[in-house]
Amino acid sequence: MAGNKDFDLYRPSEEHDELRKVVRSLAEAKIAPFAAAVDEEGRFPQEARDALTAADLHAVHVPEEFGGAGADALATVIVIEEVARVCASSSLIPAVNKLGSLPVVLSGSEELKKKYLGPLAKGDAMFSYCLSEPDAGSDAAGMKTRAVRDGDFWVLNGVKRWITNAGVSEYYTVMAVTDPEKRSKGISAFVVEKSDEGVSFGAPEKKLGIKGSPTREVYLDNVRIPADRMIGEEGTGFATAMKTLDHTRITIAAQALGIAQGALDYAKGYVQERKQFGKPIGDFQGVQFMLADMAMKLEAARQLTYSAAAKSERLDDDLTFHGAAAKCFASDAAMEITTDAVQLLGGYGYTRDYPLERMMRDAKITQIYEGTNQVQRIVMARNLP
Repeated sequence: MAGNKDFDLYRPSEEHDELRKVVRSLAEAKIAPFAAAVDEEGRFPQEARDALTAADLHAVHVPEEFGGAGADALATVIVIEEVARVCASSSLIPAVNKLGSLPVVLSGSEELKKKYLGPLAKGDAMFSYCLSEPDAGSDAAGMKTRAVRDGDFWVLNGVKRWITNAGVSEYYTVMAVTDPEKRSKGISAFVVEKSDEGVSFGAPEKKLGIKGSPTREVYLDNVRIPADRMIGEEGTGFATAMKTLDHTRITIAAQALGIAQGALDYAKGYVQERKQFGKPIGDFQGVQFMLADMAMKLEAARQLTYSAAAKSERLDDDLTFHGAAAKCFASDAAMEITTDAVQLLGGYGYTRDYPLERMMRDAKITQIYEGTNQVQRIVMARNLP
């Protein structure tokens, strides 16, 4: 598994290229056949989880010392990208496993890392990330979930909303207020387990896209957890949450790349087969220009994303700008590319008999979660190189 921190800024290594071939082959054979049914039925893609876990591709970011593959940030991007190319819902398995567990990787004690990263690496558990609340979305520092110290325990109460893979994941990184007077500096991070008494879940949201990835509220009702489940020092949770997003916004960019690539690949094949006026519609200049623009935007997004992944791996000082830029640009590109792909198929693109309407619906969320693209532009403006 790729793990070279000195790889070129833009160019993947041979090891990364080989990884792509492996993931693409697996995705096409064991994930793609179920993608339409997963979307239609709104069910968790268990086939994808089983296939990814068997190939050790479900959480490739976990360091080797904790039983993981030790993949670098670019390798993780490639895994997510190739899975998303056939099924966006399934790509949220490796993506959200990284999102949920990265606070532990970045700030957790060695004991906490051993306890929770080991089962994640083995595939025995998944990890989710609990930051947003009903009244705290873009303004995450305005959260109301509270954690109160009680001897050697913390007692958590509150509601988290828009939690990806909630109910399926065994572990949850939960941000909660430990000192209301300090706003963001009074927020701490904890690991909560699905089996903890007082943890429950709302009904799955009925969504436009990524229907195979459950999105639910997480309810914390007097959840009593040991004090050693705090991630890092008290009051550092919000800083850890923001640092996490600097890295994981790149995984959303990767998901957007995959969705867009899948749409472009399908549209490119279709226009060579579909004939009108006595020749393939791909022979018409108007169609060729559309394909050229789609490919150009996709490649620009890919280069920006891979560059940001390299910065993530090296912990560059300008990661915040580049992570936000990659997420914003790639997701906007994916929305444009999937919309154009639907257009190229005409009426067929608008039906569920073809995968492009699903890809178009799936692409939309990449502009919204892990910070809307309007928020990404604010982040970029505040961190101009």
